Amino acid sequence: MTIDNRIEVVLIDDDPHLRQALSQTLDLAGLKVLSLAEAKGVAGQLSRDWPGVVVSDIRMPGIDGLELLSELHAQDPELPVLLITGHGDVPLAVQAMRAGAYDFLEKPFPSDHLLDSVRRALALRRLVLDNRSLRLALSDRHELSARLVGQSPSILRLREQIGALAATRADVLILGETGAGKEVVARALHDLSGRRNGPFVAINAGALAESVVESELFGHEPGAFTGAQKRRIGKFEFANGGTLFLDEIESMSLDVQVKLLRLLQERVVERLGGNQQIPLDIRVIAATKEDLRQAADQGRFRADLYYRLNVAPLRIPPLRERGEDALMLFQHFADEASARHGLPPHELQPAQRALLLRHSWPGNVRELQNAAERFALGLELALDNSAPDGSPGAPVEVISGGLSEQVENFEKTLIAAELARPHSSVRSLAEALGIPRKTLHDKLRKHGLNFGDSQGHAYESD
Repeated sequence: MTIDNRIEVVLIDDDPHLRQALSQTLDLAGLKVLSLAEAKGVAGQLSRDWPGVVVSDIRMPGIDGLELLSELHAQDPELPVLLITGHGDVPLAVQAMRAGAYDFLEKPFPSDHLLDSVRRALALRRLVLDNRSLRLALSDRHELSARLVGQSPSILRLREQIGALAATRADVLILGETGAGKEVVARALHDLSGRRNGPFVAINAGALAESVVESELFGHEPGAFTGAQKRRIGKFEFANGGTLFLDEIESMSLDVQVKLLRLLQERVVERLGGNQQIPLDIRVIAATKEDLRQAADQGRFRADLYYRLNVAPLRIPPLRERGEDALMLFQHFADEASARHGLPPHELQPAQRALLLRHSWPGNVRELQNAAERFALGLELALDNSAPDGSPGAPVEVISGGLSEQVENFEKTLIAAELARPHSSVRSLAEALGIPRKTLHDKLRKHGLNFGDSQGHAYESD
């Protein structure tokens, strides 16, 4: 049992008359009070984000005020604890202050002294919790930026959506093409949630044979079917207390979809061949590369399950929609691979950056990561533009027009790719491209490019 976050003051005193008088004083001041006759078990009922303060007598049977202070600060050193003392306990109270007590009140004390101390302690507690929330938000944002690399508007929006959904209990439907990073997003939702200490169980429904999918997901009892000799715990039950990530949900049969819908609605699971309903505390994150609404209209996916899953959808943008994120991601993965293999990092040349920017990335981030691995190993930067299913994709370069126009387009692409990298001045940009500054100025003007806009500071003529 946890003390409600609406409680602002936990008052502990074994003297019933004093406890009633102090409780009434705090109540009349508009504070929500929980009064207790003993300190036993109090520490275990207060969460680290409880927004209140504790007021306790020092002299009490069982656990006294000093022991309570020690227990409370063992789990949250910043929780304000006010101690009530008799005249002979003042040296003891001073010792408690050195141990971290917020304040002490010597009996008898005016009620306004109690109220003033409690209000100051509550204000401090709010400030502490606000700072914690800010630090956590900054930490989460940093962690998300490291997992979902990029600065395009679509990836920034995705990171915001993940940050907003992670702390909720809502099931999530992730929409994205093959290789876009659906499991990365699912793991981020789990790791940034209150379930981070629970299990994260990932299962690809498309990789399961039809004959074993129900047993894998829901478990079975001995004798449930031929060959079922002992009990098996299913993935849903195994994920209890945590998160289950169900990829390629569109590949599930309609019969299994019925059972999944019931599980999502009732949060219970029945093993095959069993009658016991097992309560579940899980979050389900489903993922698909298909349009489930269209699949439902075609009768391949249950409409009721689609609407149940579509409460909190997250769309992962394909890499071709993320502009220059491809360069940032490529360098990130290449540097990681170089470090992993103990090799010096390689610098992308302008022509290579232009090639990466023109590529349509049919395999999305997975394809880019493989290309970056090859690049880090010193192999040729060759890009396969076939679609994930093996069918031919668009050519790597799609440049129309005559030779002169093609040359100009290629030149603009090279300069734009170099502009995407940080440069301190036009001189350093010209040196990277291997052309004089005057020539660079002319080409920037001809192609409508601007050094200052791309680098985030004023144009430098140097």
